[in-house]
Amino acid sequence: MLAPKSPCKTAPTENPSDFDLVNVRHAVFQAEQGLREQGVPIGAALVRKDGVVIGVGRNRRVQKNSAILHGETDCLNNIGRLPASVYKDCTMYTTLSPCSMCSGTMVLFGIKRCVIGENETFLGGESILRDHGIEVVNLNLDSCKKLMSEFIERYPEVWNEDIGEEDK
Repeated sequence: MLAPKSPCKTAPTENPSDFDLVNVRHAVFQAEQGLREQGVPIGAALVRKDGVVIGVGRNRRVQKNSAILHGETDCLNNIGRLPASVYKDCTMYTTLSPCSMCSGTMVLFGIKRCVIGENETFLGGESILRDHGIEVVNLNLDSCKKLMSEFIERYPEVWNEDIGEEDK
């Protein structure tokens, strides 16, 4: 009998590495830029093991009138086509727990590690990532929580649309 799939949140990392704290800043910068554009403040960055930033992106659903340009998918779209082997040596940094679509995209591209800024605002597809052997690290950053709470307070209907919920 197979063990049940775990829907639980990834616990905050007690001692995040300096490497992760430096590289998540690329994603946070993108999220801040998105908020200034009145878009959903979720940013992402794909970074190689050696610290080279392959690409960045942010949720641009509002700005581009797109159904699928979340932070992670915008990041990969901005990068363009790369050999599949490149993704296997990269970490996806994202300011918020990735949704099912973005989690599936990481699985498809063979990304082996995902570092999230926080998962209190939204618990996405972390179980999808873990079930496919992807390491998930939760930095539990107050700065990411603040970006999201500010946005949700200002634009609750856009947030509900982004996560597929009807307005309450």
